[in-house]
Amino acid sequence: MKAYATADTANVSAKPGLAARLKKEWRKNAFVYVVLVPVLLHFLVFQAFPLGFSFVLSFMDWPIIGKAEFAGFKNWETFLHDRLAWKSIGNTLLFSLYYILPTMGIGLLLALLVSVRSKLAGFFKSVYFVPVVTSFVVISGIWAWIFKGNDTGIFNYVLSWFGIGPQLFFSDSKQAMIVLASLSVFKVCGSTMVYYYAGLKSIPGHLYEAAKIDGTSGWTMFWRITFVLLLPIHFYVAIFTTIGSFQIFDSAFLLTSGGPNYATTTIVYYLYQEGFVGLRMGYASVLAYVLFFIVLILSLVQRKFLGKEVHY
Repeated sequence: MKAYATADTANVSAKPGLAARLKKEWRKNAFVYVVLVPVLLHFLVFQAFPLGFSFVLSFMDWPIIGKAEFAGFKNWETFLHDRLAWKSIGNTLLFSLYYILPTMGIGLLLALLVSVRSKLAGFFKSVYFVPVVTSFVVISGIWAWIFKGNDTGIFNYVLSWFGIGPQLFFSDSKQAMIVLASLSVFKVCGSTMVYYYAGLKSIPGHLYEAAKIDGTSGWTMFWRITFVLLLPIHFYVAIFTTIGSFQIFDSAFLLTSGGPNYATTTIVYYLYQEGFVGLRMGYASVLAYVLFFIVLILSLVQRKFLGKEVHY
């Protein structure tokens, strides 16, 4: 028994202490920790803490100027009976309908155009991508000039060639959302073109060669080969365009201020109005969480139907 005890004591004493093990680990992976620690700190300070704090705020009545008071589920109950909040969600869904599919379709079309071997392909890639790197404020100003609701607007001037009278556009509750969506499509379709272009280049060429040998038409090759093998790109583009559509704020703020008659009041614009104009931070936090759950559900649905693996 004494021999075993002596052996165990020797093994314990031979094990390095905690400080020695930490020092050894630091020497081994020092570069990893140097890179990882700032990233984790950024995540904790600017993402994890605001996420948790906003959840706490959703149960508080905090007007920023003044003392915060516990309100329980009052803010959540207010949301359930807030017609303007539900209208803003409906407006955002309508914007998504006008925005997501056209952005994906035009991006794919542009990618197909620039993938054709041509001396001007590089030039057109740059032209199509210009709106992406252009300030949204600048593009909004151009859009306001083009779709001005009188005879001086460029689009109304073109319509006059066909005997169509001036349209109100931003002042018409039925047209304003479509015009805002077209602005976002114009701004973003260049980036979706890049994703689809990369996807097109990753498709093996021998698949097209085999299809040509079998006498397959170009249209059939597109639907049976190109479109199907681009499924991961469809999924990615659908996710980030959906998230972008529910975060739309700039155009509504710059061009319509949520009007006319709240027709362009999106959920993020309404959140801004409640939180930073009305100073109702608790209720704004509720709207933020509602937005989060909507995007989460839509992303899961998209993953169910589009997030499938593709094997060449």
